Amino acid sequence: MPYDPNWPQNGQPVDADRFRDQFGGLKELIDALPGGGGGISSVVIDSVTTLDPGQNATANATLVDGVLHFSFGIPRGSTGEPGSNGSNGSDGQPGPQGQQGSQGPPGEVTQTDLNNATLNILSQSSNLTNAVDALPNSFSDPDAEALRQKMNELIQALRR
Repeated sequence: MPYDPNWPQNGQPVDADRFRDQFGGLKELIDALPGGGGGISSVVIDSVTTLDPGQNATANATLVDGVLHFSFGIPRGSTGEPGSNGSNGSDGQPGPQGQQGSQGPPGEVTQTDLNNATLNILSQSSNLTNAVDALPNSFSDPDAEALRQKMNELIQALRR
């Protein structure tokens, strides 16, 4: 029996068999819906299109095999008026000092700069050892004597 939206009327006695028929009729209507009566299994937005200012927004929906497909058209806003010119900064207070950045890579040094610096250091280093006397007395301990000789050798090498 098909579904009857007019049954029951207010105050009318109800019958279980007739109610069962009504529920059966509703189920038939649901089963006849697109997608096999299973309803909507998922929703997909197929497209969103930007429309010109002043156009009405649009929305389309289609049901294909239980999948509800949407397409939207959304108008963009009109171009606004230009804003006023901002301050040039002369009337404001300076902001706080930022954090120190990391040290950058060393600068390049030419071979001429390196040669000049080396000669300058070498010419001054000899003078730096003049106030250091060689160790004059020998030691009876062979290890201490070897150390004294190497120390004197170093002092002499630095004076060249």
